[in-house]
Amino acid sequence: MDNRIEFGNLKIDIGLYGLVQDEIAPGTGIEPDKFWTAFGEIVRDFAPENRLLLDKRDSLQKQIDAWYIENKGKPIDHNTYSAFLTDIGYLVPEGDDFIVSTEDVDLEIALIAGPQLVVPVDNARYALNATNARWGSLYDALYGTDVIDETDGATRGDTYNPIRGSKVIAYTEEFLDEVLSLETGIFSDITRFLLKTIGGKLQLRVVLRNGVETGLNDTSKFVGFTQDGDQLASIL
Repeated sequence: MDNRIEFGNLKIDIGLYGLVQDEIAPGTGIEPDKFWTAFGEIVRDFAPENRLLLDKRDSLQKQIDAWYIENKGKPIDHNTYSAFLTDIGYLVPEGDDFIVSTEDVDLEIALIAGPQLVVPVDNARYALNATNARWGSLYDALYGTDVIDETDGATRGDTYNPIRGSKVIAYTEEFLDEVLSLETGIFSDITRFLLKTIGGKLQLRVVLRNGVETGLNDTSKFVGFTQDGDQLASIL
């Protein structure tokens, strides 16, 4: 216990104590002693309740283990098993509808739509998966749900249906026309994306089927890009 510091009812690892003291607390406006005092109060108030919950979990687990040992090798009847779990309190009747509200939640979680998985920024696949986990893939969402109807051969199935795929692309292009409108033309007529410096600012430009070059009505909606060599690879 020589590597621990006693503070109130707490015994704190000396490395953790130093980390809070020297690196975490400075600049937050919270004094380390005030933090440890508040944390100690939380431990004092909730540790007994937490102990009871852990004891209940252990009790339930022992009863379930005993049931499996007793019924080893027998086919499981799900009704009987559910009744057993209900009898020991593992399963409980569904309660009334309820609403959970929170306070003091960071804006990045409460209001700002964005990926909340921690991934290495230099791994594009991980970053894309994290983004899709938060936002989802529009193509996947449209293809797999009833937003796109199944008329005219656009049915869902076990393999890719190009007719349905075409409807997904058309829907997406119309969506982009609504939220990222072009100065001239529509997204379905775009044949090429390119970058140009205009007025000292890098801007996204597109070329339409008729050869006309145009850009976004709201240039501020173009915020980033990646390149593969000298080719534009992705647009944010």
